[in-house]
Amino acid sequence: MNHISSLSSISFCCCMDGFLQKMSCYLLCGSLLQQRNVPGCKQEVLEQAPMYVAVMTYLGFGIVTLFGYFRDFLRAVGLEKCHLAQEREEQKDFVPLYQDFENFYTRNLYMRVRDNWNRPVCSLPGPVFDLMERVSDDYNWTFRFTGRTLHNVINMGSYNYLGFAENEAESLKTVADTTLRYGVGVCSTRHEIGNLSIHEELEELVARFLGVESSMTFGMGFATNSMNIPALVGKGCLILSDELNHTSLILGARLSGATIRVFKHNNMHSLEKMLREAVCSGQPRTHRPWKKILIMVEGIYSMEGSVVRLAEIVALKKKYRAYLYLDEAHSIGAVGPSGRGVTELTGVNPADVDVMMGTFTKSFGAAGGYIAGRKELVDYLRTCSHSAVYATALSPPVTEQILRAMKCIMGKDGSAEGIRRIRQLAENTRYFRARLKEMGFIIYGNDHSPVVPILLYMPGKVVAFAREMLERKIGVVVVGFPATPITEARARFCLSAGHTRAMLDQVLHHLNEVGDNLCLKFSRRKHDLSRASLSEETDS
Repeated sequence: MNHISSLSSISFCCCMDGFLQKMSCYLLCGSLLQQRNVPGCKQEVLEQAPMYVAVMTYLGFGIVTLFGYFRDFLRAVGLEKCHLAQEREEQKDFVPLYQDFENFYTRNLYMRVRDNWNRPVCSLPGPVFDLMERVSDDYNWTFRFTGRTLHNVINMGSYNYLGFAENEAESLKTVADTTLRYGVGVCSTRHEIGNLSIHEELEELVARFLGVESSMTFGMGFATNSMNIPALVGKGCLILSDELNHTSLILGARLSGATIRVFKHNNMHSLEKMLREAVCSGQPRTHRPWKKILIMVEGIYSMEGSVVRLAEIVALKKKYRAYLYLDEAHSIGAVGPSGRGVTELTGVNPADVDVMMGTFTKSFGAAGGYIAGRKELVDYLRTCSHSAVYATALSPPVTEQILRAMKCIMGKDGSAEGIRRIRQLAENTRYFRARLKEMGFIIYGNDHSPVVPILLYMPGKVVAFAREMLERKIGVVVVGFPATPITEARARFCLSAGHTRAMLDQVLHHLNEVGDNLCLKFSRRKHDLSRASLSEETDS
């Protein structure tokens, strides 16, 4: 097709090619529905549970839904108290502010299990933490504290990948000095009187760390995506978004006014099909060329634990002359031999990624985010990004904390502590994932990913799992519908360099028992792992 110059020939070939693509896509989709394999990614084949698990999961949701309608009937006739927000009597003739049916799931399922979320932490969220005990007398509509504290709960849910969320006085001395010098906040935007020398120092260090020309920082990770994407694309542009992208990316895409099309997760066939159609057909109705085509992906997907197939995406974006937006919120600092993220892990030149985004809220134990890339891109965003123009600058102590952690990772503090933490995280990740596979759990994600989802499937087992693990003083995060597909509820474990081998062995011991008690070991694969070789590894 690249050698055809006639417009009519191009149109004919595009139609034929589109027909063939659709036919092959139908065949491919039939295979994917059966196997859920990620094409070309041997380490990330998503294993499916036996059919009876899906049947029981749907049956469980069906029973809950029936009881939900019954309880709504009891509330409607006044036999049960309604705790949700309702319109006042004098507002009954107004357009309803609260949509009753939209809250059906929250009202009838989530409230019954709400004790497993939003637990109040009353200590440093390091490898272990303390939780305040609370109970409910009205089926989780309200809680009251008992005054008892659960001490030394092993923290398997925080994004503290490198263990920099710490409170050692010696380590935080520079942060304390910065607080005394600058205060805790600048109370202004960077464009007015909130631009400090340490902000510029951080941006220079981020650019050197990533191996790009320039970077700029923002005070909030979520806003780094949602407020910068509208500055990069708009009406007449096309965004190709991975189906599992984070909400901040989705919101930014919607706010931009660009046309959005979603491709299957990490599926290069789906992405290339959309790129080819976008280049051949152009915009709907007018068929004018798109002003820009922007591919949006994440480095590590926080619910799946999968790693983006970056090298293949870069090849496609070059082939079809598109742009690439890479969100490294969970991957920067956490993967790669020196912690430089998925570009280092996959051997991709950072210059091939047009927009590199990341946050400081995970591996760096701080807050905020960054955009990095070519100097022209960053200079443009400094004047056109709402997050840059209107948002308050990073807090000075937070800025110093990021500088401290990044210098440690890069070895600029004169020690090898940063590299030790990166290697410890990688070792913990490999060990934990290998043991879970050996036990028979179904887990998702790449072997390099410190995000480890364990599939639980059934709603009742999700609740029982979270409560049972807390009884054993292990804090876990469980996730279900609508954050995940309805049949793929899971527990998400996040590994940290701060976890010792003894902590992981304790967690694995209890996981093994709980998995047997609740019948959670659904895997039918046999993993030929040597327990001896795993046990010979020691903490570095």
